Amino acid sequence: MGKDNVVVGLDMGTTKIGAVIGEVNEEGKVRIIGLGTAPAEGLKRGVVVNLEQTVNSIIKAVQDAELMAGVKAESIYAGIAGDHIRSINSRGVIAVTRQDHEITQSEIERAIEAAKTVAIPMDREIIHVLPQEFTVDDQSGIKDPRGMGGTRLEVEVHIVTGSVTSTQNIHRSVKRAGYELLDLVLEPLAESQALLTPEEIESGVVLIDIGGGTTNLAIFYDGCIRHTAVISLGGRNVTNDLAIGLRTPVEQAEELKKSYGCALASLADPEEMIKVPGVGAREPREVSRSILAAIIEPRMEEIFSLALRELKKTSFSDILATGVVLTGGGSLLEGTEDLAEQVFDMPVKKGEVKGVSGLLDIAANPVNTTGIGLVLYGLRNYQGKFRKGANGRLFNRVAHRVKNFFGEYL
Repeated sequence: MGKDNVVVGLDMGTTKIGAVIGEVNEEGKVRIIGLGTAPAEGLKRGVVVNLEQTVNSIIKAVQDAELMAGVKAESIYAGIAGDHIRSINSRGVIAVTRQDHEITQSEIERAIEAAKTVAIPMDREIIHVLPQEFTVDDQSGIKDPRGMGGTRLEVEVHIVTGSVTSTQNIHRSVKRAGYELLDLVLEPLAESQALLTPEEIESGVVLIDIGGGTTNLAIFYDGCIRHTAVISLGGRNVTNDLAIGLRTPVEQAEELKKSYGCALASLADPEEMIKVPGVGAREPREVSRSILAAIIEPRMEEIFSLALRELKKTSFSDILATGVVLTGGGSLLEGTEDLAEQVFDMPVKKGEVKGVSGLLDIAANPVNTTGIGLVLYGLRNYQGKFRKGANGRLFNRVAHRVKNFFGEYL
């Protein structure tokens, strides 16, 4: 039986598709009540490569979450990532033509529309337009200009785009699975809802999600998102390195990584021996745990070095007081924080989910952060009165609104 106070987040990753169901009470508090996962056999680096397999994985993940939660999902928020994601900063300027020169929501929408008039290739579409700050006449640094007076309104925005083919295939997959797609959300933006506090976003932080096929990076400063990037390396590359270096099947290499992997060779005990299964009929053999770490560390260092290069491209590399927050399955490796601190030369911590209750053991696992973030995104960005309609949807979707928390515009 469906419930009208349920929000569903769908994380469509490289290695798995995960569904998280959150229940919202009248005070707006979120309780995680269901989780389902399925192998992402139809996805490659966040892109649909086999529609039928992707549909089947979505159905299994959501149905497993429904079974755990005891509710029926009808609409979802889906995450989008992958190396097809691109982002740019843009600026829009308009004249305030009202007779009283008061800035209303209409003027804000016009300014943001002006900022969207940038050259975007035909094979790409806009996913988000995220306002950073407004300027009224000569007064800059304004977060919300509504009600202010002026003759000229300027806005700086962060525009996130994706491949038209990739976004359409996600829409098709969700629809064919039998669910309504309420919104397609950039995964780092969703994760920030679950992991970052307003104070961290204000003082400056880098959020790095080490996924299976890609690593997502997002920079927040002065209360809003400033830069996003995707690195085409992730945990699967580490697994492949182990499979080649240890001459063992990929499935066994993944298990060895999860059980004994270490991102910093100096932390691995050279006296600790690990049994490595052989390929085919070859006998298993024992190797030192320090050998695993010696294979893992260079690849993890490469991922962080590429993330640092992205950070250095911006003007925020020296002013991020909070430092780095890590999430994703790749952050679970022992020594990941220590290695990241060496590369970035700033404080590093693993992200902890905030603002939810319920299945906290699930919420504590970084592999579920995106799904939980999508649930929180649905709550914070489409707030409204509970609707008792037959379709069971939680929020009346209000378009053209300056969003709270990050001020996101749709």
